[in-house]
Amino acid sequence: MIIYGVAFLALCTLVGLFIGELLGKLLGVPANVGGVGIAMLLLIFIGSYLNKRGLITAKSEQGVEFWSAIYIPIVVAMAAQQNVFGALAGGPMAVLAGTAAVVASFAMVPLLDRLGQKKPEPVADKPLTTPQR
Repeated sequence: MIIYGVAFLALCTLVGLFIGELLGKLLGVPANVGGVGIAMLLLIFIGSYLNKRGLITAKSEQGVEFWSAIYIPIVVAMAAQQNVFGALAGGPMAVLAGTAAVVASFAMVPLLDRLGQKKPEPVADKPLTTPQR
């Protein structure tokens, strides 16, 4: 049922936010540290695991896909906006660190593209034969 997919998404979100808050407290930061990212990773990994084992139905998967298509981009956009405001208020070092991270990410795209391409299969050498007459 679709409602199970929505419940699965909600569970991943709650666990991710809890872990993010816990990480914030452990690091001494009065904020959620990566809770939404952790929630998305949980959703991907646990969803993939359940799908491989055949434990999630197609209807449940539709519920996850529907809400992830709506929810995750909105939350990521809100978090990005919050990070920009924090970076601008934090001074030039925060802006420099953010810019360096973006430049490094863009620089990694060609490398990841090369790593993801299939290697051509070697052509087997054919034995040389002389034509028969």
